[in-house]
Amino acid sequence: MTQCHTPIADIIENFSLLDEWDDRYRYVIELGRKLPPFPEADRVDANKVQGCASQVWLATTVTHGDGRSSLIFAGDSDAHIVRGLVAILIALLSGRPAAEIVDEDPLALFARLGLGEHLTPQRSNGFRSMVARMRADASAVLAKAV
Repeated sequence: MTQCHTPIADIIENFSLLDEWDDRYRYVIELGRKLPPFPEADRVDANKVQGCASQVWLATTVTHGDGRSSLIFAGDSDAHIVRGLVAILIALLSGRPAAEIVDEDPLALFARLGLGEHLTPQRSNGFRSMVARMRADASAVLAKAV
């Protein structure tokens, strides 16, 4: 699985440079367009994120190295804004050790970027569902390691 090409630090910086919400929406959509194509074989019910109004898929690959397990995420959505939110989460969490993913607070980043106040409640709930799914996958990896 390939990862999102835009590092999370760049996303945060670019958000701070965009004053207008129309520009920020366009940027979120552009981030979604940069996601690698999501394999058809991964568009299965097991990868579907429950609690999202639009269709969202997240596939998780676990890698092992340096004595720890890291998770690589791939994702897609049928909605442009949501696909961009998937890209932001992948930039933040993909490739990191399971323990870091569990400890990370993507909702704080969501608030810092001002997304919570500018997205519909349905999209905000969908974002929370995606975060919960990624954390659950990381927690499952940690539970197996014990």
